[in-house]
Amino acid sequence: MVYMTTSGPVEALRGISLNVAAGEFLSIVGPSGCGKSTLLRIIAGLRLATSGEVAVNGATVTKPIANVGMVFQAPVLLKWRTILDNVLLPVELSGLSTGQYRQRAMELLRLVGLADFATKRPSELSGGMQQRAAICRALLLDPPLLLMDEPFGALDAMTRDEMNLELLRIWGEDRGQVGRRKTIVFVTHSIHEAVLLSDRIVVFSPRPGTIAAIRDVDLPRPRTIETRASEDFGRLSLEVYRALIRSIA
Repeated sequence: MVYMTTSGPVEALRGISLNVAAGEFLSIVGPSGCGKSTLLRIIAGLRLATSGEVAVNGATVTKPIANVGMVFQAPVLLKWRTILDNVLLPVELSGLSTGQYRQRAMELLRLVGLADFATKRPSELSGGMQQRAAICRALLLDPPLLLMDEPFGALDAMTRDEMNLELLRIWGEDRGQVGRRKTIVFVTHSIHEAVLLSDRIVVFSPRPGTIAAIRDVDLPRPRTIETRASEDFGRLSLEVYRALIRSIA
């Protein structure tokens, strides 16, 4: 991916070659400005790559795709709408009947502990609760692919831990059939978060972003906060850290 600026071209990504399996939880870590977020937008069809090809479920991406949910660092909730109406927004934008999806929206809110807040405005909820609502919105149309761009980066440490476990539960970590899980591509600056959540971790180099390393995360599931105290967790975190440092050096 090359951006054209007033001062000349800026190469954001170079030589990215990557396959993500159905039902896989893949995290991307790397320094700021290395193109992680750009890659998510290319996958979703919100930007077209300067060269090369992206395919989702075998179909080449040439425009914004419908079967994807996106979650950003900020919840991006409309302040004048209730939480329920914010969750239902993708239905309206797709030209579908909100009545048919209202029950599913409430089920998702109930799943993340927000059913009692369905009629509240975003300003009446904490940051973590707003991010839960944003995740419900992304899941409403049941997309097989979920793209998450540092969704918990702005939260305090305890809320972030809670949201990590909530995401694993929604993903269906405890289900044995991997094929039933959504495919998640997750961008984060936190190595510990990536190790706790992921099946694989991709380490990006500084701009132009290239794949510096890929690490499998073979920790047993389901994972808990206690998982972080294990020797294997520490070993994997150190491996990812060293790969990141080598890419910067």
